[in-house]
Amino acid sequence: MPSNPGLEFRKELQFRFGMGRYDRYGRHIRPGQGLTTLFANDNMEPVTSTISSTSATPTPGSFPDSPVVWIPQNDCPLKHPPSNPAIETRSTETVRVLHVINGEHFSGAERVQQLLGNNLPQFGVDPFFACIKPGKFPSMCGLPEERVFEFPMRSRFDWSAIQSIIRFAKENRIGILHAHTPRSALVTGIVAARLRLPWVYHVHSPAARDSTRALINRINDWVERFSLANCSKIVTVSRSLRREMLRQNWSRTRLIAIGNGVACQTAIDPDTRRDKSEWTLGMVALFRPRKGIEVLLHALSLLPKSAPRVTIQAIGGFETPEYEREVRELIHRLGLESQVELTGFTRDVTGRMRDLDGMILPSLFGEGMPMVVLEAMAVGVPILATRVEGTPEVVRDGIEGVLAEPQDPKSLADAIVRFTSSRSQWISMSHQAWNRHRSSFTDVRMAQRMARVYRSLTN
Repeated sequence: MPSNPGLEFRKELQFRFGMGRYDRYGRHIRPGQGLTTLFANDNMEPVTSTISSTSATPTPGSFPDSPVVWIPQNDCPLKHPPSNPAIETRSTETVRVLHVINGEHFSGAERVQQLLGNNLPQFGVDPFFACIKPGKFPSMCGLPEERVFEFPMRSRFDWSAIQSIIRFAKENRIGILHAHTPRSALVTGIVAARLRLPWVYHVHSPAARDSTRALINRINDWVERFSLANCSKIVTVSRSLRREMLRQNWSRTRLIAIGNGVACQTAIDPDTRRDKSEWTLGMVALFRPRKGIEVLLHALSLLPKSAPRVTIQAIGGFETPEYEREVRELIHRLGLESQVELTGFTRDVTGRMRDLDGMILPSLFGEGMPMVVLEAMAVGVPILATRVEGTPEVVRDGIEGVLAEPQDPKSLADAIVRFTSSRSQWISMSHQAWNRHRSSFTDVRMAQRMARVYRSLTN
């Protein structure tokens, strides 16, 4: 029979690095075994119980000996405070977590990593970051230098950085590893197997639909599936991504959805724009084909002459110079030079958003839970977006914004007409967007829930 390259590769990893799933007592765990270990008392005696296939995602308090420190945030209340504050404050031992990240860009996933780095310490977690690609994260994240380190890989299968990460984890007494991309998952799975550490994988977007490059998507999807064999917990940023991972036959007991969050901000005053006749919409992104700016440009060309004047600010850089040229050519071909401004990258995203009447995100696919949507809502800017992945879990049509069908310029044009039809409706959406962010999608809430996951693994 012909050899199976994937099987041979797995055997090689098992031989060289001891890949496999083990519990804290060194016992081998078969894939899909469907068991979870909780600790019933202060003596840390394990109680192993079978979890049914229909069991729900763990809720706060599911892990009686897995508390996090509860620190109330008066300026940014959480929607669901701890059910038992006595439990929340029991453990003061710090957990050291190493986030293994790409670090090449600084967009949505990197903002999540940055905000976790800022907020996890208040919940008894000491975060560190290992960048395996040279890029923007170390200089732009704003985290202390002693927390961010670079271990650059020359290619996807360059394992020279693995030994360096292993040494770093040993020297800094790392207790948990946390990966955020298929490549970092491959590295983290090997490091975790060598050090017998639990690790978390963070699903920010579906690997199989992360770009318009089919081959790259297939490779990333295969690497992700292969690497998660010994993963302790899989965190998805939306319920839709959790359902997708369930369809891939990952165990319910390993999956938990933790929505993204951003910092609370002072809201704009929408009443000051009640008499404004023109509309300024902004699209904030690392521009690449799946973000759908071409669909937006075609939608603008379809707006009826009776519609209010709409201008677009495209805020952010482009993935490649070639793609930027394509977009500029389309703007010229459609005659939209007076309506569309490519402003380029900015560090002050929040400041630019305050000048907008709406945040528009016409994504084609691949949005787990867009950070730019949350950042706009945090300052009270309503949303115009497509019904993709986790976006409808944040934005309710007609309440915090208006939703359109993806890859459909006519649907997006109709949504723009609805959005700009009434300033009174827009003012209501502004208030609703600000309130929804503060109640459900803050960075503090995200970090608190992530800390609970870490505590469940250390215990």
